[in-house]
Amino acid sequence: MIDESAYPEFHVLFGAYLNQDSEYWGETVDEIVSCFKRDSSPEEIQAALTEIDKFKKETGENLDEIFSETYGFNFDPILWGYTTESFFEELKRLLRE
Repeated sequence: MIDESAYPEFHVLFGAYLNQDSEYWGETVDEIVSCFKRDSSPEEIQAALTEIDKFKKETGENLDEIFSETYGFNFDPILWGYTTESFFEELKRLLRE
């Protein structure tokens, strides 16, 4: 089981932006992540990037399963046309832009 408190930016990203009410922020992942970036400091954005790598390392081959258990109630990358891995790669790209 993942210690969610070790991922504070994920808590914000999946708790406030990429969740069941994400349509308030936009219709695409790009639009929603843009809102997250607008509302976040450069340090918070960097922390989110660090959390992506940390989560992937911590979960290893169980990435999909653990992501679904931890954040699946709020966000399912498959419903947006991604695997968990491809979503994280897209998220990194968007956060770096």
